[in-house]
Amino acid sequence: MVYCIKALTAEYLSTLYDNPRECISIHIGQAGVQIGNACWELYCLEHGIQPDGQMPRDWTYGAADNSYTTFFSETGVGKLVPRALFIDLEPTVIDEIRTGTYRQLFHPEQLITGKEDAANNYARGHYTIGREIVDLALDRIRKLADDCTGLQGFLLFHSFGGGTGSGFTSLLMQCLTVDYGKKTKFEFTIYPAPQISTAVVEPYNAILTTHTTLEHSDCCFIADNEALYDICRRNLDVERPTYTNLNRLLAQVVSCITCSLRFEGALNVDLVEFQTNLVPYPRIHFPLIAYAPVISAEKAYHEQLSVAQLTNACFEPANQMVKCDPRNGKYMAVSMLYRGDVVPKDVNSAIASIKTKRSIRFVDWCPTGFKVGINYQPPTVVPGGDLAKVLRAVCMLSNSTAIAEAWARLNHKFDLMYAKRAFVHWYVGEGMEEGEFSEARDDLAALEKDYEEVGIDSAELDREEY
Repeated sequence: MVYCIKALTAEYLSTLYDNPRECISIHIGQAGVQIGNACWELYCLEHGIQPDGQMPRDWTYGAADNSYTTFFSETGVGKLVPRALFIDLEPTVIDEIRTGTYRQLFHPEQLITGKEDAANNYARGHYTIGREIVDLALDRIRKLADDCTGLQGFLLFHSFGGGTGSGFTSLLMQCLTVDYGKKTKFEFTIYPAPQISTAVVEPYNAILTTHTTLEHSDCCFIADNEALYDICRRNLDVERPTYTNLNRLLAQVVSCITCSLRFEGALNVDLVEFQTNLVPYPRIHFPLIAYAPVISAEKAYHEQLSVAQLTNACFEPANQMVKCDPRNGKYMAVSMLYRGDVVPKDVNSAIASIKTKRSIRFVDWCPTGFKVGINYQPPTVVPGGDLAKVLRAVCMLSNSTAIAEAWARLNHKFDLMYAKRAFVHWYVGEGMEEGEFSEARDDLAALEKDYEEVGIDSAELDREEY
């Protein structure tokens, strides 16, 4: 098995950095904003940018390669400003940024707040309160986009369960499709967990937003809090994980996915390549995330952490960031993003070994299955955080039919409530038609069916037709 590796000549690198591939990050609702805090904290550390947006001249990954231009724009006085927008329908969470450590980093116009929240109600975020600030948000996005020379696409961070995260996100994505139809739109979302819930109406919000955004999103990476809690407890020995613990873990994943846009490596991957390699059919665009090593400093001292070990760890069900068992499904595509001290030879042998395991099954119509990215920049950790500083890491994005488990669970919860029409009046009272509930539910039933069909072997399909 041989991978064609691009020779990284000085000429190639210079063209790469002369034509920056910018991404605009949009953080929506409480979950999106708090994940955003963790992400920008990490990006600043990776690029050596101080909390006030200045970069020391002696920084290794400094102005020499302009690696920061993917996520930061530079002002006339040399200050670096994130290409990001923070939006919430109530001010409390964003006020913490306005007064926090990174208050000087963000342009005040990039922090957009309304006066009253969506009250965990999709309809308020989509039809009433959200409509009032969507034009302002689009205007700020337009300014950020005009500042880019080669805009790759948008990264949207939000939750499925909240009112702003579900309702306003779906409204904004519809508008982005109209204004920036050809640009890639990736979502990083917090999915409703099986046992832990912050709102009774999460199933309604999640199914309504999934239905509305299904055709507007190119790829949606999902994680649930329960799976993240378990990973923090088990791997980091954090007895009572906080949202800061969970968000810093997610920030490492986002950094890993985007580091090939920012730093050099043997196999660089851009946003469009993810889409091409991970999404076999437009509707089936919900990859599972796994990251390794998630390990505390005390344990890392005693661990070997070879490429093969890290690769195997990503296929362990306990390390998946959504509560479902990949052994019950089949993989359609897997993207392995290595960073740090990694050579292609080790990656090839690790993947060859994975393919021999009986518990890891691929659909028969996609036998090769692996997309690989290798980046030379090792992971950075937040000082005083839980994660150990390591030489190499890997993020695995896998499109598996096992995610249908999670959809089935959510659809069942929706059905239990909707059979009694519980809480529906709150949505109808905000101008939403009741028919949208059954329309969304039918669409999700079709999505479940789509996953079932792609998992059927060709031989079984031929027998059925016969």
